[in-house]
Order: sequence, then C-alpha cells, then structure tokens
Amino acid sequence: MHKLSFLLAGCLLTLSFAAVAKGGGHGGSHASVVHVNGHTTKTGTYVPPHYRTGADDSKFNNWSTKGNVNPYTGKAGTKNPYGH
Repeated sequence: MHKLSFLLAGCLLTLSFAAVAKGGGHGGSHASVVHVNGHTTKTGTYVPPHYRTGADDSKFNNWSTKGNVNPYTGKAGTKNPYGH
C-alpha cells in the first residue's frame, strides 16, 4: 500500500509540473492578476466573481491567447495574438 501511495504521489507531481510548463506560453505566467467582483450587466445578466489578466499592451500574456492556460479553470487559450 505504501508503494502505491508513493507512485500515485509521483504521478500527480509529474502532472502538475507538466501543467505549469504548458501554461508558460508567451510569458503568460508574468501577467498581473485582477479579481473581478460579481456584478449584474445592464442587460440583467449576472456575472459571478472571477479573475482576469491585468490590462496592458500585450496580447501574448492573456489566458485566452494560444499557448497559455487559464490557471483557475485549466482551459487552454484559443485566440491568435495576431488577430488572424
């Protein structure tokens, strides 16, 4: 049982390192993080609290950009930073 626990812990550690490495992308790990409070839009839609990357002039460090991964949802970015 001890060997199984050790093996499982090793696998989880390896997977977590792989997820961090994949999330690096074009400097995505260096973007500032901003917490957005829950709010209701003018059309009445409730938006729950969430995090986003801080505003700057770079399109390469947004979580939605290809090569980056949202660290809170695990979702990979899909947007082309060049707009093509």
